[in-house]
Amino acid sequence: MNPTALDLPPLDPLPAETQRYFDICVEKLGFVPNVLRAYAFDVDKLNAFTGMYNDLMLAPSGLSKLEREMVAVAVSAENRCFYCLVAHGAAVRQLSGDPALGEMIAMNYRVAPIDARQRAMLDFAVQMTRASATIQETERTALRAHGLTDRDIFDLASVAGFFNMTNRVASAIAMQPNPEYHGQAR
Repeated sequence: MNPTALDLPPLDPLPAETQRYFDICVEKLGFVPNVLRAYAFDVDKLNAFTGMYNDLMLAPSGLSKLEREMVAVAVSAENRCFYCLVAHGAAVRQLSGDPALGEMIAMNYRVAPIDARQRAMLDFAVQMTRASATIQETERTALRAHGLTDRDIFDLASVAGFFNMTNRVASAIAMQPNPEYHGQAR
């Protein structure tokens, strides 16, 4: 496997709080995700990244964790981000209990067995990814018709926006997914 285009060494030693975070990753996942390793050269950048990620993907929201992961995959598919497709496809498989759902969303979310609310969310996230300036009140109204509140729409846009940013960084530095992701929840 080719090394990443950004080959900065991690801080050595890692600050104690960062090391604890990495230890929790190993305990829960069995490894430290490469995205965290990529940011480990600068603890402030790592903390900013993990703070935003944890808030968007794990904090209470009107969007389920599965729905947020589905958005991550749909956006990453549109951007062709290998790292995020593999990592978040594994999360979709794990959270849904469906070993095919992550791949279906990655290849063409329109063929995935998802409900109308989720389809509307992914349509919105993909439109935002392709051309955010084209989003109008009609698109927000359509989301509200599927039960999303204005706060949910804000969360949806924030998750899609975050993955648009991280997709671009991951692709630009040739970030590779951890091999362990490929076999998870199969």
